Amino acid sequence: MSSKEMKINGLESVSPYPIMTPGNNEIDLLDLFFTLFAARKQIIIITLLFSLCGLAVSFLLPQKWTSQAIVTPPETEEIIGLHRAMVNLTVLGVETNLDAGSLYHSFLEKFESQELREQFLAQSPYVQALAKNSDVDKSELYKAIVSVSQKFTAMDNSDPKKTNNLPYTSWTLNFTAPDATDAQQVLQNYIKFIATEVNKDLISSVKNALELKIAFEKDKLALDRNNLENQHNINIERLGYSLQVANAAGLKNPVYSNGQAVKDDPDYSVSLGANGLTEKLKIEKSIKDVAQLNVSVQNREHVLSALEAVNLGKIDFTPYKFQMQPSLPVKKDGVGKGLIIVLAALIGLIVSAGAVLIRGAMASRVDIKEM
Repeated sequence: MSSKEMKINGLESVSPYPIMTPGNNEIDLLDLFFTLFAARKQIIIITLLFSLCGLAVSFLLPQKWTSQAIVTPPETEEIIGLHRAMVNLTVLGVETNLDAGSLYHSFLEKFESQELREQFLAQSPYVQALAKNSDVDKSELYKAIVSVSQKFTAMDNSDPKKTNNLPYTSWTLNFTAPDATDAQQVLQNYIKFIATEVNKDLISSVKNALELKIAFEKDKLALDRNNLENQHNINIERLGYSLQVANAAGLKNPVYSNGQAVKDDPDYSVSLGANGLTEKLKIEKSIKDVAQLNVSVQNREHVLSALEAVNLGKIDFTPYKFQMQPSLPVKKDGVGKGLIIVLAALIGLIVSAGAVLIRGAMASRVDIKEM
């Protein structure tokens, strides 16, 4: 036997399976279709079972509804009440430095405040419902408040990448809740709560400015009164000395009344004569209020009285303007029920078809071994 024949015989004895021709490696699509068609009932049942599971999952998934509101800086209509209240203070010289931009910035800053969110939610009926059970632990309630507070979001609508941005600034305020009505109500109440906090801060700021102005005017007025008092006392002293000089000089009447030309003393004026100086000294001593003849001090006393009479009370204004009121969500967040059911059905179809084809392939493998 030749070496070539020995190699061929050796190869035939190695494999226990018959050597398949290249044509047997091709996939018969028609055969696969008939295999799937034969198991159609099983495939349909498994697909329906997966669809039912998808339906159940869609009901078990947590519901999320997001309410949205769009705000822009306040306009004249929103802050006209504030301007009216500030007119009197501006006239009296109280510096407040309040404008629409600062109010809007303060509103957005407070909206993002975690402390204010927790403070609002601790009083909100939405979170108070969690405390109906007397066994609820305080730490668990706090965790719930923190968790709910994270559902508030604020987003700047201006995008530097866009070339068609609107010619004004606007922010979108959101709140997400398991119920659409709750989402709208909580967002609406929170916006009102933040507006109230801005109002409180503004009134507090104005009161501080008013108190500083009153304190300044009081101190300045006291200083001016002290200066006038010193000047008044000096005038009385000078008139007394001038009277003595006039009496010593024998000048009883004003020197200009009889045509005399006298060079008056620069320190102690005697031009009025003793009679005139006596009357002037009497008038000076009769003055009890040094501000009686000073217009500037009297005007400042009037301003001080007006400042002390200022009553801020309640100032009506809104630190924002709604482009869109808090909306009632009409569409649930996330994947819809229909899409979940369709995806579950597709998965069921793929799994069932794959199982049928794998089972058929395994059966064919067994048949080949038996051959």
